[in-house]
Amino acid sequence: MTTTTKVAWIGLGKLGLPMAVRIAAAGYPVQGFDLSAERMALAEDAGITSHRTLASSVEECHLVFVSIPDDRALLGLTLAQDGLIEAMAPGSVLIETSTVSIEASARVAAAADARGIAYLRSPVSGNPVAAESGTLSAMVSGPREALDDAALVMNTFTKAQYWLGDDEQARYAKLAINLMIAVSAGMMGEALAMARKGNIGWEAMLDLMADSAVGSPMVKYKTQPLKDRDFTSTFSAAQMAKDLDLILGCAHGDGVAVPLAAQMREAYSSLIGTGHGEEDYIATIHHTERLSGLPAIVSASGARG
Repeated sequence: MTTTTKVAWIGLGKLGLPMAVRIAAAGYPVQGFDLSAERMALAEDAGITSHRTLASSVEECHLVFVSIPDDRALLGLTLAQDGLIEAMAPGSVLIETSTVSIEASARVAAAADARGIAYLRSPVSGNPVAAESGTLSAMVSGPREALDDAALVMNTFTKAQYWLGDDEQARYAKLAINLMIAVSAGMMGEALAMARKGNIGWEAMLDLMADSAVGSPMVKYKTQPLKDRDFTSTFSAAQMAKDLDLILGCAHGDGVAVPLAAQMREAYSSLIGTGHGEEDYIATIHHTERLSGLPAIVSASGARG
């Protein structure tokens, strides 16, 4: 399929690029922008037209997608003089896919509304592999009619879009899901340390966990990297710590008790402080093993971690 509907994608990182590539592969002309020349080159190789300026990247684009790392990047991108909100045409749709705070998102919503831009909060759940295969899940809030406009394009990189309401509901949902992921990582670390103390084989316990009642997609996805003691990051411990700060801020602001989130934030502080901040968030096992007096394991491939 080839279409003349132009789509802009701002932020071509680990998740942003494969999502944009999926759209381009489906036949949509995609105009891309990123501050990294390396990421722009990768985008060009994948059939995305790179632009040197933010303004030119959104020209003639009814749908503008954003994927950036944090609140600071979002606010700088959207609200600065000559920023994204000013560059976009009234009547267009801004679809923001990142994990950011409720407060930052609300500021963008107000600016978009003042310019007549429909704003969809659309954080995604998944990892780069899911992005490449088009099986991410999108939590969406904002104008329902805007989601109807964007759904065909979003179908190229998501397996489902869950519309949750007209306001910031998608932001709450994403933070809630990431809380569950962080706690699950801590749970796996403690369970594996306990199994090692009980003289259960490392790989045998991981196979059992994946095939048990708690064998969630996340557990299954992390089973092989843990078998290999491969902590190459798909989402780093430092990034999870950032998200836990957002979770704690959101929960405390609304009077929700989140002791597990607080405990996991301290665990990730320990990981970062001991040099594991850029490893995958599943590296919580290092923290638990250290507290339990367990030595590192040498994997079947010879890796030590």
